[in-house]
Amino acid sequence: MIRKLFKVAGPEARGLLIARLVSLVVYSVLQGVSFVLVVPLLRALLGPDPDDAWPWTWALAGVALATAVAHYVQQMTGFRVALAVSHGLYHRLGDHVATLPLGWFSGEQVGRLGQLTTRAIPQIRALLAHLLRPLVTSVLTPLTVVVAMAFYDWRLALATAVGAPVMYLVYRWAVALTARTDEAVDTAAAAANERVVEYVRAQPVLRTAGGGARGRALLEQALDEQDATVRSQAARTAPGRTSFSAVVLLAVSAVIVVGAALGLHGDADVAELVALLVLVVRFAEPVSSMAELGGSLRGAVGALDRIDALLATRPLPEPSRPGPGPADSSLTLNEVTFGYDDADARVLDGVSLELPAHTTTAVVGPSGSGKTTLIRLLARFWDVDGGAVRLGGVDVRELTGEQLSDQVALVFQDVYLFDATIRENIAVGRPDADQAQIEEAARLAGVDEIVGRLPQGWETSVGEGGTSLSGGERQRVSLARALLKDAPVLLLDEATSALDPGSEAAVQQALDALGGRRTLVVVAHRLQTVVAADRIVFLDGGRITESGTHEELLAAGGRYADFWGERSRAEGWRLGAGASADAGA
Repeated sequence: MIRKLFKVAGPEARGLLIARLVSLVVYSVLQGVSFVLVVPLLRALLGPDPDDAWPWTWALAGVALATAVAHYVQQMTGFRVALAVSHGLYHRLGDHVATLPLGWFSGEQVGRLGQLTTRAIPQIRALLAHLLRPLVTSVLTPLTVVVAMAFYDWRLALATAVGAPVMYLVYRWAVALTARTDEAVDTAAAAANERVVEYVRAQPVLRTAGGGARGRALLEQALDEQDATVRSQAARTAPGRTSFSAVVLLAVSAVIVVGAALGLHGDADVAELVALLVLVVRFAEPVSSMAELGGSLRGAVGALDRIDALLATRPLPEPSRPGPGPADSSLTLNEVTFGYDDADARVLDGVSLELPAHTTTAVVGPSGSGKTTLIRLLARFWDVDGGAVRLGGVDVRELTGEQLSDQVALVFQDVYLFDATIRENIAVGRPDADQAQIEEAARLAGVDEIVGRLPQGWETSVGEGGTSLSGGERQRVSLARALLKDAPVLLLDEATSALDPGSEAAVQQALDALGGRRTLVVVAHRLQTVVAADRIVFLDGGRITESGTHEELLAAGGRYADFWGERSRAEGWRLGAGASADAGA
């Protein structure tokens, strides 16, 4: 665990961690010495001349004072180191996450990252501030006692030391018992939390559909399962905790028996024996505290493992220094193949495509054909498995993250807005933009209509993730952000899917206005966007099956023509007076 702590904290925290360990070692040894000094003190008090106890009394008082000072120092050092290391970990995680592929940031990964920052780092902070002290003292203080006992009576020291391996083995067994049930408890807790959230969010559905009883039953079932799992864990781990406590008591009892036997046979000084047996009892105190540390230490070790796993995630390689930038905003895919790590099949297989600068390309195809993946490879969310993606003649892998970001703006179907005002969310794309530029981007994206009907206008807070706005309103703000960035390449993945017809028409006009001035790549199912493109690419099964203009592809009568027909029929579909009659016929 200590090695993992040094690894996770990083080289910049090495000095702080060493200082923390040194303070703990000094305190633990001084505490052990203070226990040991009880032996000569009691031996003098029980001897023929009690006045001989005064030097040992003063020695014990001095060591006790030093122990108190060491305790204060290690405690303050622990707080300072815990705060410094946790602060450094936040920065280290932030710096590392900034280098990871954008494709890494799935909902699951973001949730795990949130767990690390809200739970794992506080657990490490608690480890440094509170848990290391009993852990170190439970080892070093008894060790100091055993070593000192050897100078008084090696037989009692040996009897005491013999119990240590047994206690360690039982302790490991008890920890293993608990560890085996931890995953089940965590799973049950997660399921119960999910059911609680689901029950709250689904209230409109449950009430209108009359499914309130069913919803409560599912919630109660999840809570009952969580309760049963916790009870099962308590039952399974109780033998381990009880066994460890019993072994500590048996070890102490065994030493007392050995001491009593030595005293009865006259092989040991009675006064010294009494003092040593008192020392044995003191030996058991820090060892017994280990039983209380198991769960907390397991949580801290798990936190270290999770942070270490994240820090071990390989970032996207970048050139050490910026090279020549793209010559223009053209995009080229050359025999690109790509598949996700958790899937055997390739999502894109041998895709070659040339997109001249300042043209508009629409990418269409059935669900799962690789459209979104293609868009994200253009922005280097991941690196391709084979082939190359080039921007302005330069392989995107030869561009720094800043160089690529300056050239590309993205708008996706799933939009995230910061908990800030509408103005601030748009300005994220270009922090130095003035109000006139922000308003122009907002006008093109149809955000001016939103601002005009909100009481606080530009200063309206959108809430965390943009929750105070509708899906279409969030998309318009996101599009305005991308337009304000004014990057040479604009990538849109179903960016108009949540817009009403009026807003979609306004956005389409904005895209038409950008035609000839930007390189646009649009994944869209809306027919107007598709028809207006300079080129249409049809993806199917990870391959480009057709490519051309709208008229050319319709004339070819292939998959695109079928796609167009299906979409045309879907957009022309209406509920009419004869619908019910037709349905009943």
